[in-house]
Order: sequence, then C-alpha cells, then structure tokens
Amino acid sequence: MGINYAINVPATSANIGPGFDVMGLSLSLYLTVNACIEPDAQPSPSTSNITISYEGENSSGLSLDPRANLITRTALYVLECNGLKQFPHPTTVCVNNRIPLGRGLGSSGAAVVAGVILADAVGSLGLTQQRMLDYCLMIEHHPDNVAAALVGGFVASYLIDVDRSGNVPASEADETEVLRREREQKAAAADENVKLPPENIGHFLRLGCSPKIKAVTIIPQFELATSKARAALPGSYKTHDVVFNLQRLAVLTTALGRDTPDPWLIYRAMEDKVHQPYRMHLIPGLPEILKTFNPDNTPGLLGICLSGAGPTILALAVDNFDQIAAKIRSVFDRQPNGGVATEYKLLDIVSEGSTCEKTSN
Repeated sequence: MGINYAINVPATSANIGPGFDVMGLSLSLYLTVNACIEPDAQPSPSTSNITISYEGENSSGLSLDPRANLITRTALYVLECNGLKQFPHPTTVCVNNRIPLGRGLGSSGAAVVAGVILADAVGSLGLTQQRMLDYCLMIEHHPDNVAAALVGGFVASYLIDVDRSGNVPASEADETEVLRREREQKAAAADENVKLPPENIGHFLRLGCSPKIKAVTIIPQFELATSKARAALPGSYKTHDVVFNLQRLAVLTTALGRDTPDPWLIYRAMEDKVHQPYRMHLIPGLPEILKTFNPDNTPGLLGICLSGAGPTILALAVDNFDQIAAKIRSVFDRQPNGGVATEYKLLDIVSEGSTCEKTSN
C-alpha cells in the first residue's frame, strides 16, 4: 500500500518596505509537492531512491537531478543530518509550482521549506516547527521568507549569528553563477561530513494583520536574481537612514494589525532608505511608482513597496484593487522600448503556513 503526502507551501513577500531581512507576509499562492512512497518496495543501494517531475508553469529549467534540485537536495540534506544517506523508501515526487521564479515572491524559500517538510514526512523524523526552521535557516540564511512560509501570516524574525561553515547546501539566492555551476558539478558526490544545524538559530513572532488588507501584486515578466539585487546594496549605511527605517518599522508592526487600517500611517511606515533606493536602476518604473501613488490620489491604497528583492511590486490595500493594479501597470506600460509586460494577482494574506497531509491508497 502506498503512502501519499500533499505538501503546500505559500508564497511570501519579504521586507515590506523598512523591514529588510526582518518582515514577511504569507500569500495565497502555493508551491505544491505530492509525494508517493512505496514502503514495501526495496530501496536501491546505489541511488537516492527518489524521482522528481514538474507540472504547470514556473518549471522551465529546473533540475530533475535529486541532488541538484533545491527541494529534493534540501530533503536529502535533512535526511543525512538524521543518519539517512538516501530516501528510506522509493519515492515519487510531483511538483506544481504556482510561485513565479526570480520575482521576489519567495520561490526559493518555499522550495527549501517544502524540502524540509518532505524529509520530515518520508523519514518519520518528528521534527518540531522550530527545528524545521533551524534546517531552513542553515540553507536559506535569511529568515524573512522561510519563517513566513513555514508559520503563515505577518511575521517578524531574526537569525542568531552562527558558524555555517561545512558541507551545508548553499541558498541558490545567495550564489553567483560560477558558484552555482560548481555546486551542481559536485552535487552528486556523497557528503560524509554534513553539518547538523545548531538548535534555535532563528526566532519569529507572528504579528497582527487586519483581515481587510489584501496584497495587490504586479509581477514584471522578467527575473531578477537575489544575488544581483543584493550586490546593488552598499557596504555601510548612514546613521540617519538606519534610524529612518527603525522608526517606521516600529510603527508598521502595530499599524497593520489595527481593525481599521490608517492609510497614511501605514503608507509612511512602509517607506524605506535601506534597500529600495539602491535597487531603483534594476526595475524600470520603480522610482515613479514609489513616488507617485499615495492614499490621497489612489483610494484604497495603504502602502507600496518592492516585494522582497523585486521586481514584483507589492501594494497593500483595502479597496479598489483592480484600479490600483491598473495604475501601477500603466507605469510599466510606459517604459521605453515597448514597455515592461506585467501580470496582476490579487492575493490574500493567509494566516496558515505550510501544511502536510498524509493519505494511503
């Protein structure tokens, strides 16, 4: 009798203006992993015991090599940390990823979370949510996306500074192209010294978010590598810019949770001087979008920012969602050389994080 696991991991939007590498929102767009395990079948002595396939969009170019694909590579890392060199039973995995790749909606974070949950399920590891987060953070290195994807809702998080040296899979978001190729060349090699994560290396707090708020996401049809967006940031900041962000972040953590959101309070609290100003040149139209639209000239709008590293634009709103989206998209349409094609998705901020359901057939 086969055992099936259905894993659902939500997309996320990180930073939320001033909360660089701190804040995350869980959104109603999902990565789904369906795993079928044959517990009575004999495991192969020479393979990882897993095959992977993709369906739907957002799957082009993703590796089907279990030790290179981010989901299964993460799962194998977690299993190896727990004394299992491969999947304990032959497993077939089918992935349906609705989260656009390289758009600032947490696609790599969702893959890491899915991989940790997959390993926990097939290996019967009994990991707590906190321990899952430890594994995620050893791989992804930034807590904002993975914490929100794992637990759901509006989340603040931080990472304790630990030594991550050793044979731990690197985040694809942090890698240069050269390092990525080197990693893939070495991916098939057995890892004899896999590094077990320290305990409690990351902490999170779920914050309040009014159910009236929805996420208007405008997704440009080009990818922006997180490594490129991070390379645009300065090596140091002026004190007044850091204070500017801290002031707004302190207000934002409470303002979004009020039953009746205050548009101008939230709008000002979502301003940023730490990452968005340095990424303006990477996203055509971004300066105009951040400067032009506000609660007075765009009814229903609460605040507007880059989603993660971009290029997706996140507009939090309580009304007139389609009109807000049309205004933002018009800026992209007016860009030189025929404009920038975009897609519009109206998403809920979901309180439930990742789930895993087990069935038998």
